[in-house]
Amino acid sequence: MSERNGSGQSTPDPDVLREGIEQTRAELGETVQALSAKADVKARTKEQVEQTKQRVRESAVQATDRLKDQASQAVHTAVTTAEEATQHARRNPIPWASVAAAGVALVVAVLVIRGRRR
Repeated sequence: MSERNGSGQSTPDPDVLREGIEQTRAELGETVQALSAKADVKARTKEQVEQTKQRVRESAVQATDRLKDQASQAVHTAVTTAEEATQHARRNPIPWASVAAAGVALVVAVLVIRGRRR
């Protein structure tokens, strides 16, 4: 064959030709798979949906974690404020005593008014 076209080379080894053919077939198969994957709109859409779902799940987890942190900080602030108010009331009991006295006076006034109506 090579002598006919004038190249002067001998006929290539059949094993080398077979290896070349098999390599070409493998490459062609990979190319066909890649092209069919690009052409499969349904599968690509499904993959995009799954990726979007995963991103939404991750965002939800992050938002939940942030809310938990904020709630924990709010509870801590409320507890600290309540403790400070308690300590302040213990150091200065006069305002609480006046509030209690006003409450007792209100109850007595209500009872006196009720007693007069009977």
